[in-house]
Amino acid sequence: MILADKIIRLRKKNGWSQEELAEKMNVSRQAVSKWEGAQTVPDLGKVLQLSELFGVTTDYLLKDDLENEEFADDAADASLKRVTLTEANEFIEWRKSASVRIALATFLCILSVIPLLILGAASELEDFGISENIACAIGLVALLIIVTVAVAIFIFCGFKNAPYEFLDKEDFDTEYGVNGMVTERQKDYRNTYIRNNIIGTCLCILSPVPLFVGAFSEKDFLTVVMLTVTMFIAGIGTVFFITAGVRWASMQKLLKENEFTVQEKKKNKLKESVGGIYWLVATAIYLGWSFATNDWGQTWIVWPIAGVLFAAVMAVCNLFTKEAEEN
Repeated sequence: MILADKIIRLRKKNGWSQEELAEKMNVSRQAVSKWEGAQTVPDLGKVLQLSELFGVTTDYLLKDDLENEEFADDAADASLKRVTLTEANEFIEWRKSASVRIALATFLCILSVIPLLILGAASELEDFGISENIACAIGLVALLIIVTVAVAIFIFCGFKNAPYEFLDKEDFDTEYGVNGMVTERQKDYRNTYIRNNIIGTCLCILSPVPLFVGAFSEKDFLTVVMLTVTMFIAGIGTVFFITAGVRWASMQKLLKENEFTVQEKKKNKLKESVGGIYWLVATAIYLGWSFATNDWGQTWIVWPIAGVLFAAVMAVCNLFTKEAEEN
């Protein structure tokens, strides 16, 4: 079997198109086409790169009499954990179910303050027959119960995901056939991923509409109700984002794409530390302001402001990591 046929065979087994192989090899698609058509032969540097990319020996690539693949025994990669085809499938399936749980827990966190808002506004109505203090107490109890359920779900997902944490934090290798399988599943899911992101974006954009309607009302209770409707719609939009994003990220992790490359993982360590501190501070500000003023209908503004500022904080982190790499 000549080199051209071996390149075709290895490329197809990894589930790559000529364009994808060309991108990984930093050459044009026409160059790959000529290699596979036996019109040209890659130079020695490209042969070595092909050997490393496919995980086979250079002897297998260059010797026509070698029909069966000879996998490279790289001592430098011996310490890397190798993800099997079974493990990859199990991880993708777990993240599929985890995406629903994580989305539900996030949705509960968003809605947790709604009982407090409704009861607080209702206590000001003469026909409701309950004092503001009692309404606040019931609302806080409901908030804590809902948040407790959400946190329990997050903890459960964290424990279940523990065996796969190395995918986020360490470099790893995949056994033969994993890349091809994951690539195919990613292609099958792409349309759903795009559709869910479009729906989530539209819902988040439209979510303030009920609040605007309530703002024109002279009735405070109706305004609060419209605010809760806004939160509910935004929460549904968030569910679409999370379910799509978690599943898509699981496949990107296995393929080591985008933010899950080795270089990006190093950057993510800093981002995770800064992000954790940032959201703890934001939560402390929200709770401190809310309890101090007892104006829960206004203090929610902390979250959209925090979301906007978070993008700026991450941009600064990216700038620092980029400068550190250049130095």
